[in-house]
Amino acid sequence: MDLVIDANILFSILIKYENNEDLLFQEDLHIFAPEFLFEEFEKYKSLILEKTEREEKDFDKFLGILKKKIKIIPNEEIELIIEEAKSICPDEKDIDYFALALKLKCGIWSNDKELKEQNKIKVYSTNDLIQSFKI
Repeated sequence: MDLVIDANILFSILIKYENNEDLLFQEDLHIFAPEFLFEEFEKYKSLILEKTEREEKDFDKFLGILKKKIKIIPNEEIELIIEEAKSICPDEKDIDYFALALKLKCGIWSNDKELKEQNKIKVYSTNDLIQSFKI
């Protein structure tokens, strides 16, 4: 299964361990993200470290693992689809995720219920995927 992952899913994995981490590393799950994803991690690094009480080296190690697991798609590859994404995306902050999902013809992994308020892109919550992968 191919999915575009919302940054908030990764933040929640870092902040509290649940089944998200097991789910992220399923062999049959191929994860994609827009170019800005890891910029978000750097932007909120100190807050994440504070909330998780992780050491910086652990954070950096986990970030390295994520960079190997998640395929980053450059902005240039979704530029032509942005307008279509704007027309269907319920939240302007998530337009890049929708553009990437349109390009890849896949769903989005997000727990943001607002994103399900459209019918063009399938949005999977963590619980949806846990049931799907029987974790």
